[in-house]
Amino acid sequence: MKLLSSVQVGDVSLSNRVAMAPLTRSRAGRPGDVPTALNAEYYAQRATAGLIVSEGTQISRQGQGYAFTPGIYTDEQEAGWKKVVEAVHAKGGKMAAQLWHVGRMSHHSLQEEGQLPVAPSALAAQNSKCYIVNPDGSGAFAPVDTPRALETEEMAGIVEQYRQAAIRAMRAGFDFVEEHAANGYLLQQFMSPNSNIRTDRYGGSIENRARLTLEVMDALCETIGNARVGVRISPHFNINGIDDPESEAMALYLAKEFDRRNIAYLHIAEPSWVGGEPLTPELKRKIRDSFSGPIILCGGYTAQSAEQALKDGLCDLVAFGRLYIANSDLVERIRRGGPYNEPDRATFYQGGPKGYTDYPVLE
Repeated sequence: MKLLSSVQVGDVSLSNRVAMAPLTRSRAGRPGDVPTALNAEYYAQRATAGLIVSEGTQISRQGQGYAFTPGIYTDEQEAGWKKVVEAVHAKGGKMAAQLWHVGRMSHHSLQEEGQLPVAPSALAAQNSKCYIVNPDGSGAFAPVDTPRALETEEMAGIVEQYRQAAIRAMRAGFDFVEEHAANGYLLQQFMSPNSNIRTDRYGGSIENRARLTLEVMDALCETIGNARVGVRISPHFNINGIDDPESEAMALYLAKEFDRRNIAYLHIAEPSWVGGEPLTPELKRKIRDSFSGPIILCGGYTAQSAEQALKDGLCDLVAFGRLYIANSDLVERIRRGGPYNEPDRATFYQGGPKGYTDYPVLE
């Protein structure tokens, strides 16, 4: 199977084309949102993946929208991630840190001193929820707040948050960082005209709406080298309040810009897993033609459909999410043609090892 063959990404050789998708599991240590020994065990169990992309990891307190998710902006968080990456490397795996700023997908209770979340414009994400801490310490979903709009002069500070997070990620030993510009979070909020009604150089045209994403990209490339930088985008994504009629044009513009920067990889989150409009083979082909580096596709793939996408030349790796939650030995299961454990949805966001590190593996 092509899926099980090696592939070069940036200056790193990966043992296969099976990637583990970024998966929010809300199991960071408290207080401080610090990765723990349990997190290290979970990721190390899955180290046979060609590439593990970490769960979304907030680059600042301001960037957090979900309780119990790990950060990468304090010394303690960096040290926690170092133990995780060391555990993955000890099993021969490779790992990318997904750098995350949720923008308006947050709540004042998660923010420093109860401030409002920030966004391109002061527009709430409709019918959207974040995950907060109850007074008794338990977690609960709550409607997101209406954010405040970032001032033009604040953009450099946002870019700096990403830069510092990338420096910490490299010190922790990650093989790559992935700029999270997808799934309705801050950078996609800038890209989408229904969440960005700015009139400065960060609003209006496609070029202006993509500006912050590319400024972050340039800062990451300058700081850690373009061969260590990947990015995730999600054309046609339709939850977290995103409704972008120009998402295909934006995706193709960005693909060309990313190609010019010769980055390590482009990761495309397909929206079909959340009921969005499926990406057509034609669009995937256009993205492939616009970006010459490795492409990762992600979104409800099976081993069979992943193999076909690789054979059709639409991508170089395929990322699996829910399959990886329930099958830490997914690469071996693909090799044997199954069987596959079913994931327990009730434990996706609950603390502790249940539904996290206790799924059975093949003999």
